[in-house]
Amino acid sequence: MTTSITSEESAEDAAPTKKSGFVVMVGRSNVGKSTLINALVGSKVAITTPKPQTTRLPVTGILTTKEGQAVFVDTPGLMQKGGDRLTKKLTESIMQSLQDIDVVLYVVDPTRSIAEEEKAVMQLIAPIKKPKFLIINKADLPENEIPFIGYYRDLSPDYRETFEVSALKGHNLEALKERIFQELPVGPAYYPEGQLTNMPSEIWVAELIREKLFLRLREEVPYSVTVKVESIERRTDNLIYIKAYVITTDERYKRMIIGKGGQGIKEIGLSSRHELEMVMQSKVYIDLTVEVDSHWPDRME
Repeated sequence: MTTSITSEESAEDAAPTKKSGFVVMVGRSNVGKSTLINALVGSKVAITTPKPQTTRLPVTGILTTKEGQAVFVDTPGLMQKGGDRLTKKLTESIMQSLQDIDVVLYVVDPTRSIAEEEKAVMQLIAPIKKPKFLIINKADLPENEIPFIGYYRDLSPDYRETFEVSALKGHNLEALKERIFQELPVGPAYYPEGQLTNMPSEIWVAELIREKLFLRLREEVPYSVTVKVESIERRTDNLIYIKAYVITTDERYKRMIIGKGGQGIKEIGLSSRHELEMVMQSKVYIDLTVEVDSHWPDRME
């Protein structure tokens, strides 16, 4: 006895099975999560600076391959010592990002010892039953520069798998991508092919301006500064106009940001414009205004 199969059934059975799901990155501040998400996605979707706690909101990066689609969420770094309003908001953001996820990437930095912040992150993700990967970043550095790598390797039994990578140089990232897709559930893509982030363009531009602000000001201005983009308009075929506000909590910080003769805010606008022009393939004019609002951290969503 033979069983016949229609051509429609054959095509359906032969169709490749694609994966899709959400991959959340967690870790204490300044371990390289933003650099890692940019490297995995292949484009800049998260700001990167030497300062800790520069990621304020969960940033989503989308990687679409022949295997399917992985949606990466870069969470703010956890800082135990901060007891201010902003730090509390960031911790709430991390907790929210850990809901309804498929894979957790716990990113660590072997140049730093396992301290209270690290233990707090481990406690945060310990109850999660989904696959968890330990990602040891900066593993390409000379041994004398990563003295704590052995301590992190000792954590491996608690995780599904450990990857020693370099987010900056791309070392071992292809193997990590392949392993992530193996763990994702079967399902349709969440976003169209070619889309790299779900962040509205205004938020993405605001984050880029904030990155340039942090890089220029270094330690001069505290983290109580944010950027709000009011509008992005295409004025001509080759000119995009951006109206944005730099908001800080104190008048003295406003003076620092503006700089002598307005030189500070001018340099921030110039460096932001150069990168935006490369991304947007158009001339860009940025209208930047610095304002004081001591209560803006209370209004963070």
